[in-house]
Amino acid sequence: MEKMFKLKEHGTNVKTEIIAGLTTFFAMAYIIFLNPMILGENSPAAMANTAVVTATCISAAIGTWLIGILSNYPMAQAPGLGLNAVFSYTLCGAFGLSAGASLSAVFIAGVFFILLTVTGARTALVKAIPVSLKKAIGAGIGLFVALIGFVNAGIVVGETSAATTIGLGNFSSPTVLLACAGLIITIVLVVAKVPAALFISMISTSVIGCICQFALGIEMGVTAPTSWIPYLDFSMFGSCFTGFGELFSAPIASLIATMITLIMVDMFDTIGTLIGAADKAGYLDENGNLPKIEKAMLADAVATSTGAVVGTSTVTTYVESTAGISAGGRTGLTSIVTGIGFALALFLSPIVGLVPSAATAPILIVVGVMMCSSLKDIDWADIETAIPCFLTVVGMPFFYSITDGLAFGFIAYVVVKLATRKVKNIHPLMYVIVLLFVIKYILSALTSMGVL
Repeated sequence: MEKMFKLKEHGTNVKTEIIAGLTTFFAMAYIIFLNPMILGENSPAAMANTAVVTATCISAAIGTWLIGILSNYPMAQAPGLGLNAVFSYTLCGAFGLSAGASLSAVFIAGVFFILLTVTGARTALVKAIPVSLKKAIGAGIGLFVALIGFVNAGIVVGETSAATTIGLGNFSSPTVLLACAGLIITIVLVVAKVPAALFISMISTSVIGCICQFALGIEMGVTAPTSWIPYLDFSMFGSCFTGFGELFSAPIASLIATMITLIMVDMFDTIGTLIGAADKAGYLDENGNLPKIEKAMLADAVATSTGAVVGTSTVTTYVESTAGISAGGRTGLTSIVTGIGFALALFLSPIVGLVPSAATAPILIVVGVMMCSSLKDIDWADIETAIPCFLTVVGMPFFYSITDGLAFGFIAYVVVKLATRKVKNIHPLMYVIVLLFVIKYILSALTSMGVL
């Protein structure tokens, strides 16, 4: 242990690392139950819930072990919130791709990330994006994730009348009331800084739902297991390889939009989380840079492709890694322990149905709140900064598309700088990114007109 992880050098020991690893696992274990809600049978992706659970646990275990071994940082990885929404609601929903074709796109994006990382181009591309837009991207995804949570909870519904686009849900519905109760529980636990607050709130709300449905006969959207024997579902394994045909036969506009979406969103999500968690652990140097960031990003890229092979959306580093860091985790041994937790969680498939959407929706809402914290770092008094950032933030939930939110924000940024004759402030790579977005919309318009 000492030779591999240099425990003494980092001022830690095996016991502390084990406790930190378990802390991180329980802080992010909610994704095991939440991912099937986003990618499972009742979502646009329409994958079997048991297959999503299996893929989630395996990809999280492998990804977390990778980042621990390659970088010796106490980070953890799993299918990302927001990224799974991109997969389900954008790739499968808006673009109309099957789950297999979408997994193919994720696999290609992972391979592309590997090439960008080993060549150093990934870091250069991230540096080309203005800091203000990076902050806006995180907040925009947060609002989008929160909107999904409100919709899944039934608190927000569509077209309540001819005069409104969306409105408040029916509070006479037991599932809506359960979701509200879960939201209250989640808020109380989070503000009280209870360890693993999100996981505890999800379990507590699920218990309430099970009692109401099975003891009181009130329908709460809970599904009783047909068998208590753990079931590993490998039905989505390798489907990314059979989806290439559909992916490359899709309209050019959709194909370009798909890859831009995956590349842009995962890139900023990963960098932001790595820097944030590393800052918490005190790993940043005097210039605010993270040593060995290339190794950490390589682990993320490999985990993304591996996740696609086993059958889940983009794998990324989790901000909940800071829970283990706060508990004293300082080396990759923390990650190894967290990964073991996910490996053991493979046998939780029988109880997934006992966790209703009303129990997971509050987590999405509160995670959305956490992701919006980056709004404070944007200079809203500067109209040149505010316009592109505003379009990025509100575009994602309003358009119900992370891609379109990114596009509007990035295009607006270039337009603003050109209008104010601040051409030197525009990084050359920003022109490339904006050009790709413009091409996407042109191709999309030509496709809808039947030209392509």
